[in-house]
Amino acid sequence: MENHSSLQSSSWSLLEKIGFRFFFVYFTLFITFENNGAYPFFVYISRMWSNFLNNYIPWVGKHILGIPYDFKGGPNGSGDTTFDYVILFCILMLAIIVTVIWSFLDRKRKNYAKMYYWLTVALRFYVGLMLINYGLVKVIQVQFSSPGLYRLTQPYGESSPMGLAWTFLGFSKGYNLFMGIAEVAAVLLLFRRTLTLGLIITIMTTANVMAVNYFYDVPVKILSTHLVLICLFLIARDFKKLLTFFLLRVPVSLTDIYKPKLKRGLKMTFTILKVLVIAYALGYGLIETMRSKERYYGEGTKSPLQGLYEVREITLNGKTKTYDELTTKDWKYLAIERKGFAQVQLMSLKREWMTLKIDSTSTDKFTLTSRGVDERTYEFEYGEGDNSDFFLKGTVNSDTLFIKMKRYKDFKEKFLLTNRGFHWINEMPYNR
Repeated sequence: MENHSSLQSSSWSLLEKIGFRFFFVYFTLFITFENNGAYPFFVYISRMWSNFLNNYIPWVGKHILGIPYDFKGGPNGSGDTTFDYVILFCILMLAIIVTVIWSFLDRKRKNYAKMYYWLTVALRFYVGLMLINYGLVKVIQVQFSSPGLYRLTQPYGESSPMGLAWTFLGFSKGYNLFMGIAEVAAVLLLFRRTLTLGLIITIMTTANVMAVNYFYDVPVKILSTHLVLICLFLIARDFKKLLTFFLLRVPVSLTDIYKPKLKRGLKMTFTILKVLVIAYALGYGLIETMRSKERYYGEGTKSPLQGLYEVREITLNGKTKTYDELTTKDWKYLAIERKGFAQVQLMSLKREWMTLKIDSTSTDKFTLTSRGVDERTYEFEYGEGDNSDFFLKGTVNSDTLFIKMKRYKDFKEKFLLTNRGFHWINEMPYNR
């Protein structure tokens, strides 16, 4: 392994120096303005420039790039907004300009070993901490939850590519655990001795994430692409040696990253800080992920009326229609999963979201209010009979309505996807 003194005294080629200047500026700006919560408490620091960006970035989009529509920043679940792409454009242009000026003013520099070290520290912790966070939400199965009632009753062809990916990935707890462990393995990036091994694993995991985001139209393409680019940048110093080892089977020695000599007190401070950051990412991250699962998927989020209600018979103003007589405008399913919400699926397979309010003064009354333009309010009394029979009696727009339904409390047993189970032996493929 090359020693520190030789790396510090070695001369870089002109191309290496120009390339480093560009990537130093580009990646520094990217992890600053597109931090995505990688660094602990960084969100509080970012407030210093958030107002400036919220005003400046739309101006650049309108007056420099000629974007004809209005847009703004702010978290909305998408990382591929117009705002993000304009920030990326600004980062790229600024990196090019600074690289040109820097190369002119500092053309006699032999190398940037010290700056390279500190850049790798920032990048390793950026990728490592972010993937630890992403991995934990997979291990605890928060990001990709098990397919719920609304997804299971959705016509297959009406799912978006992203919805299809979420259903596929969320179906298996085992696969979530596998993905999560692979991503949490990015903790290896935080130690120089395990950096190369960590990069080999992380390049595969980030490339897979990037592929899913591109080919299933998941709006995290910018971030996932840059995670791959950063990993490739970090492993570039050993790329030729790794090819020599894996393809030619020739023994090689990996290059050690030059590490500046620090005073004892400063070195101890950085060591303690590193331990605290890793403990925070793994410990607090795990606790917060478990809290998030309870907050979004725990028992407290479920409605007491949770279940799938399949319509058997509808009586409107005294006129009864059996299931075979129902028209495309009649109800097929009433799906209730989370507190305050319900979904009605018509025989035409069209779905409509409803607001559900259970009467706190009664044990057998609730109100459904449509959330579309054509607002309707259903006031129901309900009751249960034998064999999971369920009855709704009420009014809508002065009409009297009686609905006989079958209730599936454990609704997952109704669907092949969730009750097929695992089989070691399959005499024939069970592809339905």
